[in-house]
Amino acid sequence: MEIYELVIGMKLLERRLTLYEEKYGILSGDFYAALMSGKLARYDDYDETRADFSRWKGIYETWQRRKEAYTEQMQQRELIETLRVQPAY
Repeated sequence: MEIYELVIGMKLLERRLTLYEEKYGILSGDFYAALMSGKLARYDDYDETRADFSRWKGIYETWQRRKEAYTEQMQQRELIETLRVQPAY
């Protein structure tokens, strides 16, 4: 993916992450760390929460992969080569 496509994809994912962050009152990074360390296991008994957590985890992992790809590509290029300057109309 091109850098600009990664940025657009990450922003769309961030919008979806925000819905879960607002619903559950914590940031996605904190949620993911707690989930991966087993601290949220007690919520497995609730169907809605289990489904939400599964989707939230997937979205966050996708965002992480895109962020890593973005960082790698940015390290290999000069900012000026990457910047998409649009003409003002």
